[in-house]
Amino acid sequence: MNIAIVFFSATGNTRTMARIIRDHFTTLSAKADLHDVTTQAARQKGVDLSAYDAAVFGSPVHSLRAPQLMRDWLATLDGNGMRCAMFFTFGGFMVHPAHHSTAEILKRRGFTVVASAEFPGKHTYNLGGWRAFPDRPDDRERDLAARYAKAAYNRFAGNDPGVLSYLPQGPFSEAELTHFESFRFKMVGKLPTRDGAECSLCGLCEEICPSGAMNHAAGIADPHACIACLGCVAACPEDALVINSTRESWQPKLSMSNTTEAELNAQTGKIYL
Repeated sequence: MNIAIVFFSATGNTRTMARIIRDHFTTLSAKADLHDVTTQAARQKGVDLSAYDAAVFGSPVHSLRAPQLMRDWLATLDGNGMRCAMFFTFGGFMVHPAHHSTAEILKRRGFTVVASAEFPGKHTYNLGGWRAFPDRPDDRERDLAARYAKAAYNRFAGNDPGVLSYLPQGPFSEAELTHFESFRFKMVGKLPTRDGAECSLCGLCEEICPSGAMNHAAGIADPHACIACLGCVAACPEDALVINSTRESWQPKLSMSNTTEAELNAQTGKIYL
């Protein structure tokens, strides 16, 4: 069986899980290929799914959904009845309705969605001072990925004829969810910048930017294009890019979510079948 694992991963959590899931598929005698569609160039090039028997789509959760760039790209695919699965990485706070939202896109494009999963991973805002899942993913996620890969494989192969059933839709309308995406720019009020500091101008930040927002020569992100994924900050080999401190919002965020740092970081992932 040939499986395409297609993922969007700005800061590496989803990429890590994609590789782990790929390795588990391999132990099940499947051939699994990784396709990273994080950058504009990769999404424009696309992925030829006709060479595969099944697909897995991976994404981080941004403001309760997959990033807008990923949602838009998924909406260009043709499923032609192909069985697929999903997985998401999240930073400790609300996950839903990311599963439901993405499944609906895939079903509209002709895919049959058979499984989904969620895996804890370092929160993007840890780069500014949060302390959400600082050491995740870890062995808990690796063990869960093994169970997920086996369940998805059995459904891809027809050993288990089931398909994904109920996924929580959540109480919010599409308009409200779209509005929530703007909250990212309240937490990250100072978008990635060098603040005038010098660097070697390697250009990596511009090369990997998912939205084409980063200008490496100017050392600042275009506020009209930046999605505040902070991939450039995480990847900069010289730690030259900075954002505002997010420390001040950490405790209020925990209080708003009615949780503690210890409770938040004790969370584990989940499989949906």
